[in-house]
Amino acid sequence: MQDLTDKERQALITDDLIFLGYRGSIAHGMYIPGTDPDSIDDKDVMGVFLAAPSHYIGTIKQKDVREQWYNEWDCVHYEILKLAGLLEKGNPNVLSLLWLEPHHVIHTSTAWDELLAIRDAFSSKEVYHSFVGYANSQLHRMTHLAFDGYMGQKRKSLVQKYGYDCKNAAHLVRLLRMGIEFLTEGILHVERRNDAAQLLEIKLGQWSLEAVKKEAARLFALCEEAYIHSPLPTLPDKERINAQCVRILTKHLLAVAYPGRVSM
Repeated sequence: MQDLTDKERQALITDDLIFLGYRGSIAHGMYIPGTDPDSIDDKDVMGVFLAAPSHYIGTIKQKDVREQWYNEWDCVHYEILKLAGLLEKGNPNVLSLLWLEPHHVIHTSTAWDELLAIRDAFSSKEVYHSFVGYANSQLHRMTHLAFDGYMGQKRKSLVQKYGYDCKNAAHLVRLLRMGIEFLTEGILHVERRNDAAQLLEIKLGQWSLEAVKKEAARLFALCEEAYIHSPLPTLPDKERINAQCVRILTKHLLAVAYPGRVSM
């Protein structure tokens, strides 16, 4: 689903980006188009950028996270070292970038390929804490109907219609299933080929709250079992990650210093 116009590409793909890809419902195969009366989905994209040299070796620092809205596009960019830190912690949102299907990649580069080449260095049992933590936050938001500004009016009306936040419920179940798969296989199945239809049922309010809670309880228990028996290393390979980031940034700084002589 790479339906960006030339104008959208110009707005979303800045000169310093080394990667841009879909995240959220599009990447998971769970996007509900705006023509559907129950749709509350934006088009979410996530990018990775290399900051200006002064950010790394000078005194003038840049923001390491940039967020912007462009029409229906919800875009967030992470500076590469910020991203690496989140990847080491097993953050589900950014970890997905390393396992995107090719048709969900909008823009890439040699620098991104070099980071992708060591994605296994980020694989560890640490993901258990991140995935379960995120799932618990979705469980809380699903059942505590506090309209604190994170929902639009349309989403509020759907919560009132079904009695709980169906989108949070779908996130909850998906996160736990992805966590179990990753702890067991070492692979993050971002595009939900096997259970997208069922997850969409939850997202569209076709499951009762009791059914969602029952499935969540089952998955929390399975996730704990997967953590105990996981073949993944206890911690990510930080030395390997650090070395690769140094290589990428060294080439970046040389490319800026000697334009045209170093390829990124």
